Amino acid sequence: MTTDAKPSLVGEEYEVTVGPVAHGGHCIARTDEGRVLFVRHTLPGERIVARVTEGDEGARFLRADAVEVLEAAKDRVPAPCPFSGPDMCGGCDWQHVAPGGQRRLKGAVVAEQLERLAGLTPEEAGWDGTVEPAPGDKVARGEVPAWRTRVQYAIDDEGRAGLRKHRSHDVQPVDHCLIAAPGVTELGVEKRAWPGMDTVEAIAATGSGDRQVILTPRPGQRLPIVELDKPVSVLRIHERDGSVHRVHGRPFVRERAIDRTWRVGDGGFWQVHPKAAELLVDAVMTGLMPKKGDMALDLYCGVGLFAAALAERVGDKGAVLGIESGKRAVEDARHNLRDLDRVRIEHGKVERVLPRTGITEADLIVLDPPRAGAGRDTVHRLASLTPRRIAYVACDPAALARDLRYFADAGYEPRWMRAFDLFPMTHHVECVVILRPAGKGA
Repeated sequence: MTTDAKPSLVGEEYEVTVGPVAHGGHCIARTDEGRVLFVRHTLPGERIVARVTEGDEGARFLRADAVEVLEAAKDRVPAPCPFSGPDMCGGCDWQHVAPGGQRRLKGAVVAEQLERLAGLTPEEAGWDGTVEPAPGDKVARGEVPAWRTRVQYAIDDEGRAGLRKHRSHDVQPVDHCLIAAPGVTELGVEKRAWPGMDTVEAIAATGSGDRQVILTPRPGQRLPIVELDKPVSVLRIHERDGSVHRVHGRPFVRERAIDRTWRVGDGGFWQVHPKAAELLVDAVMTGLMPKKGDMALDLYCGVGLFAAALAERVGDKGAVLGIESGKRAVEDARHNLRDLDRVRIEHGKVERVLPRTGITEADLIVLDPPRAGAGRDTVHRLASLTPRRIAYVACDPAALARDLRYFADAGYEPRWMRAFDLFPMTHHVECVVILRPAGKGA
């Protein structure tokens, strides 16, 4: 049996003019021969030399890095991080872009995804086209907000902490991650050796002094003695089944938001930006306008953030059902909301649990699905409950746009939308969309 392997083009260089930004932290360019390039470390309108990093003669497109800038865009700045650039850390996509320029790029991506996948203009989505910075993140050109409260460091063969290169398992050692929150930096993970470890995740809770590291050993390796610059609890990931075990200290951190303390165990999900939880709750509640006595659903509810906000607003005669697939998150949600007897939390996948509940209608729905989105079947199930309003919280504009198309098919349209830059220096963006039955007023 023979194979027709195409010649690799990795390492080939092309001088190109860069076209529009695309979803994923790169821009699109075409070579003189018409080859499509997805290029990182560049900006629309620039003239660059692009070096191919992935692809062969038969590929539909090639991946590339801008290795030389011949004509720079006005939003280009020298990258503040010394580890940012071709064949270095893959964590940040836009270190070379002024903060305002980053938000414009993200806005362009969201608009393109809405148009291409949902058939919506920004106006039809109820969006003014802007991406809003979080409070305190509007920094000057060349500055970097230190926002990331959870950083997973990869450990190289020499035991050095670093971050993985783009689309690679290779590790770029770092001595300081600029986007790491002060509470992460003060642990000093980058300053010590981690022999035998695969990853070390550092967590600095918002609103409390809780600090935690989660260690993933390489197969057959033992844990090192953890001595960091601040008191810290230690967990480990078991190599056999991926379960989380406490080594010492609390198995959870205490986060603070909307005047409540939240237990988040085993490195479970919590918004990474310190301002994100309250910002998103405010946007969702403003859009939903809950009323006393409402029946509300909080889907993919995590440790119960939106469920608590809903419960406070629907009152004693209202009810809130949360559904979450993570077992530890369900335990935490029940603990966090134990003072709210009008809230019930169910464990399991939304598409399996919701039909079993027997619920045939709901007044309000919040859904904050994983990056892949909710999907057609779940969207149609939600629409069949005829809610007055739906709040969709999305961390991926492509998945959001696909689901908005499904909602349109099921008779729901966006009333308004906001986009937030909760991941500065990266291509990621968070959106909140409020939907209502098509043809109805506010």
